[in-house]
Amino acid sequence: MSTIIADEKPTLLLVDDDAEFLSVLAPAMRKRGFLVTTANSAETAFELAKNDAPEFAVVDLKMSGNSGLVLIRQLASLNAGINIVVLTGYASITTAIEAIKLGATHYLAKPVDADEIVAAFEKQSGDAEVELSHSPLSIDRLEWEHIQRVLAENDGNISATARSLNMHRRTLQRKLNKKPSLNPAINELGLFNRR
Repeated sequence: MSTIIADEKPTLLLVDDDAEFLSVLAPAMRKRGFLVTTANSAETAFELAKNDAPEFAVVDLKMSGNSGLVLIRQLASLNAGINIVVLTGYASITTAIEAIKLGATHYLAKPVDADEIVAAFEKQSGDAEVELSHSPLSIDRLEWEHIQRVLAENDGNISATARSLNMHRRTLQRKLNKKPSLNPAINELGLFNRR
């Protein structure tokens, strides 16, 4: 555990549509030395950031309205040096790569705690010694990754993705609502670090 100590507290924007999660994480991050602002949507978060661009952000990936991926791009346009950690309960390699390309510095699969987020903020380089997986992805995981890749190619449009996959829209929505078994590599803090 590390506490950020400075004369002026670093600004942190927490964005998640889960109000209970925000009510727990916000005080925990304040105790760790951050000046915290919260938002329950990407749209609200961007409006807040336009008035005062934060130094740090924790962004949920899947929210109603704009996704966290849209918000990452918007926040990076306001402050190129912003340190963004993406949180998601629906981790995929495709979304991790897209988040990093758009400006996120780390990608963490939920559940996480405040200490893991602070550690992600403090980590400035990748880890070449990270343990590599020795087993291939499961069939369910491969399907999930393929769906996520096609969804990203269609800018998150469910109908267009269903057409591309030759799948009924409702079937695709059911598959997206299921949570596949996570690849342990996604959980490694340094795996998708852009620095």
